[in-house]
Amino acid sequence: MRRPKRGRPPRPRESDFVTGEELEDEEEEGYAEAERLAPQRTKRKREASAAAAAAAEDLTLIDIVKHNGRLISHAVKRLVEDYESDPKSVIFQILTMLFEACGARHDIAAKDLDMADVDDIVFKIVDLSRNGLVEDNYNSKRKDLKNFKENLVSFWDTLVLECQNGPLFDDILLQKIKDYVIALSCTPPRVYRQVASLIGLQLVTSFISVAKTLSAQRETTQRQLNAEKKKQSDGPAVESLNKRLSVTHENITYLEELMRKIFSGLFMHRYRDVDPDIRMSCIKSLGIWVVSYPSLFLQDIYLKYLGWTLNDKNAGVRRTSILALQSLYDVDANIPSLGLFTERFYSRMIQLADDIDISVAVSAIGLIKQLLRHQLLSDDDLGPLYDLLIDEPPMIRRAIGELVYDHLIAQNIKTSSGARDVDNESSEVHIGRMLQILREFSDDPVLSSYVIDDIWDDMKAMKDWKCIISMLLDETPLYELTDMDGTNLVRMLRASARKAVGEKIVPATDNKKLSYTKSQKEILETSKSEITNALMKRYPQLLRKYIPDRAKISPLIDMMMLLKLEMYSLKRQEQNFKAAIDCIVDAFFKHGDKDTLRSCIKAIAFCCNKCQADLLDYAGNKLKNLEDELVLKVKTAIKEVEAGDDEYSLLVNLKRLHELQLSKPVKNDGLFEDMYRILSHLREMDNEVKSFLLINMYLEVAWSLHAIGVENPSESSIDGLLSKQSSLFEQLYYFLVVLPTCQKEGRSTTVLSCRVCIITAEMWCLFKKSKYSSTRLEGLAISHNWTLFRSSGNYVNNS
Repeated sequence: MRRPKRGRPPRPRESDFVTGEELEDEEEEGYAEAERLAPQRTKRKREASAAAAAAAEDLTLIDIVKHNGRLISHAVKRLVEDYESDPKSVIFQILTMLFEACGARHDIAAKDLDMADVDDIVFKIVDLSRNGLVEDNYNSKRKDLKNFKENLVSFWDTLVLECQNGPLFDDILLQKIKDYVIALSCTPPRVYRQVASLIGLQLVTSFISVAKTLSAQRETTQRQLNAEKKKQSDGPAVESLNKRLSVTHENITYLEELMRKIFSGLFMHRYRDVDPDIRMSCIKSLGIWVVSYPSLFLQDIYLKYLGWTLNDKNAGVRRTSILALQSLYDVDANIPSLGLFTERFYSRMIQLADDIDISVAVSAIGLIKQLLRHQLLSDDDLGPLYDLLIDEPPMIRRAIGELVYDHLIAQNIKTSSGARDVDNESSEVHIGRMLQILREFSDDPVLSSYVIDDIWDDMKAMKDWKCIISMLLDETPLYELTDMDGTNLVRMLRASARKAVGEKIVPATDNKKLSYTKSQKEILETSKSEITNALMKRYPQLLRKYIPDRAKISPLIDMMMLLKLEMYSLKRQEQNFKAAIDCIVDAFFKHGDKDTLRSCIKAIAFCCNKCQADLLDYAGNKLKNLEDELVLKVKTAIKEVEAGDDEYSLLVNLKRLHELQLSKPVKNDGLFEDMYRILSHLREMDNEVKSFLLINMYLEVAWSLHAIGVENPSESSIDGLLSKQSSLFEQLYYFLVVLPTCQKEGRSTTVLSCRVCIITAEMWCLFKKSKYSSTRLEGLAISHNWTLFRSSGNYVNNS
């Protein structure tokens, strides 16, 4: 298929040709049209720029610095332009601004400033301070001077950057400024030193910016020169590049020399100034210089000042030095040059982790973490730090927790091949390392809770519920738990779960009630659901496995109160819930220690309050059956002791009854009378058994009083309570009178003595006369028997 022919271009007509005059007219019209159509924003910018330039012409430099920081750029450009035609006038303006920034109300003329020696001018400025002719702009609280420091720094930075292609290297302007700044920084008036130090430190920072730009240009020129030499060894291009390279190198050398002179003339004196703010400014600036220009400042002759100020008496200076070192160690390329410095000052860095100032200590711990990451410290150096895991200030504990996790658990260190990939390590590995740490605190569960609380935020493995449960059920072959590790892992599971649902696991210093936002509450509910999902099917297995182990079963039972019980019904896991409740009841009757018994009662009571439908009925029935079985066991044990059997069964069941009565009244038929009878007839029983008999009798009396009420009590209930009250007072009186005789015979009665005195005091408070006067319970009221009171006092003192 043939392509169609292209259309021919039309012939030019005579009217298409334009003369030169017509072209000029069209261009003028075009420019006018373009001006008319130009965006209004561009016009406003040009107008604003012109207005700013006009305003800068009318204001002095000090007025611009004080009140019109936006005009600084225009003012500096004008100075640089004027410097070519009248350098002396520009120098006078700049130095005048320097003196006025210090607050000196001077009358020095331009010719005096040009001819006089620097020291003579500075002496005159100091005399003004002695005569009170100084306005302190630097420390002023006036609103119109709130940007004074920021504007002053901006002015000198802008001046240096604007001069880099002109007077910066003429060996006049900056030399003159440098001499006056150094001289003023060494004068007695504090405000002079403050302003001069601020300016001098900023000059070095600005010089570094220019030097870095020149260094980049030098490298580029050197590459171009090397490439050109490969083409031809000589020629105009090579000569031009050599000349450019030489000039750039000379300018860099000139700037570095200026930096050294300001460092030796200003920094070396002011870093130990009496004013801590000046010292902080010096150290902060040095930290910036070392990081931004290591080719000059990353040397021990400069670094030693950062080390020395770690001992400064002011906490702010110490912290500033630490923060400067943190930024320094954060750059991997700096580490090889820091070996000698670290060796010299690492012990002081470790000491600062226990600094009296919390902010300093926290910063020092962060610095130590960096040293460990770069393997600049050995594990032997860290011994004192681990004691801070249980330190009082939470901020210090939190910082140490981060360090411990980073170094010992994640083992996040940097090697020659780079940082280790800790994200791919399994939760089991991290948990195993955590258990090694917890071995040091196994004897004290409270200290273990502190350690867990410190590390919890950083350690994701502590929230890997399925992994922890699998390790407890020995389903993971990677890590074999010892008995101690198992106990610590159960404690960690409970503490971590409590943290996840928003509870505190260590005492708070402020005692403030925790409050959460809506989004935080949603996160906590999600965590509770995750815990429930992980435990729902495995919880009965954990309870069955660890029922015989007293150290482990109590924390496991506590987990019941952290679950969303409604999920058992939603996910049709009712059988697992019932199995868990059965295990908790079994644990109640297999243990006699306070922690396990209390955990069992709380867990069952929680289920009775939070469950739904059939599960609520099941939990309630279990609690009722437990109560009935316990009462039967106590009665049986009393009969066995009366028959001459061992008292152990009675003691254990009395402890169980005590814990149950602390949470709810226990319905019983004749149990109070049984306890009264055995106390009256068997006076030679063990004192601990007597103590628990008395406390259970007291709780029965207290619950009976609570049950009858004050408004409309029945006569039978009042009579029953009065009988119990009399019986209990009879026993208390007996022990208060008789037991001192036992003590004289050398028999220990300390436990029983304390219990008797406490119950007696409680009974007096419970039935004091003022509570029941003019009520139907007035017959229960008692007046203090002071003879009995003196007996109890002597009883306690003797015991």
